[in-house]
Order: sequence, then C-alpha cells, then structure tokens
Amino acid sequence: MQNSTEGFTLIELLLAIGIISILATVLLPNLLQVRQKTNDVAADAVGRQVLNAMAATEASNIAGTLPSCLYGNAEVSVSAGSEIINVKAPLPLTDVSCENILSSPTAPAQYKVSVSYKGGTAMSKAYSSSK
Repeated sequence: MQNSTEGFTLIELLLAIGIISILATVLLPNLLQVRQKTNDVAADAVGRQVLNAMAATEASNIAGTLPSCLYGNAEVSVSAGSEIINVKAPLPLTDVSCENILSSPTAPAQYKVSVSYKGGTAMSKAYSSSK
C-alpha cells in the first residue's frame, strides 16, 4: 500500500471553507451598506436635477404657470408652459414626485421633490424660487 502525499487533507479543506465563510459574513454587511449609500447618492442627484429643471422651466416660462413633473419610463418630464426638460431617473428609482407649495400669492413659489427607490428610504428636498 502506497501513502500518497498529493492533494489536501480533509482538515485543510474544512479550515479553508471556515475561513472563507467568516470573511463572507464580515464583508457582506459592508457591501450592502455601500449599495445603500450608492442608491442614496443616485436619488439625491436625480432630486437635484429635477429641482434645477423646475427652476429653469420657471425662469424661462413667460406665461407664469408653475412647473410640474411627471415620472415614467425611467425619466422625469418637467414642464411649465411650452418649456419641457427631461431628466433621466434610472433604476432602482421607483418614483419621483413634485409638489408646488404656495404659501401666499405674493411669496416666491416653493417646490418639493420626493425621490424613492426600491429597498431604500424616500428622499425629499425643497426649493424656493427667486421670483
């Protein structure tokens, strides 16, 4: 009977599997936090772009109508009068909504943009026009 010295022993294989599983349990929560932060940054960027588009359509609008937005097909259409600006809103975003907040007829218009995405919390930003 020959004694083979090639290959790994069962103990060595079990030890390697144990080390890999410990590393996976340590790294997996960190990777999920990175994904969450990435989604937060993407939602914030879309929210800022929509607010900028609302400001731009309000500034170029001669008729005096307030800007509104419509979300669909991974983009947001911001319009006021005949002016329309499209903002890309890629996945994992699930909804983008805009509100006109009027405190009084003489006060500057205020807008609120809410962005939500799958697996995350909703982000909301407010904008006051300079009119």
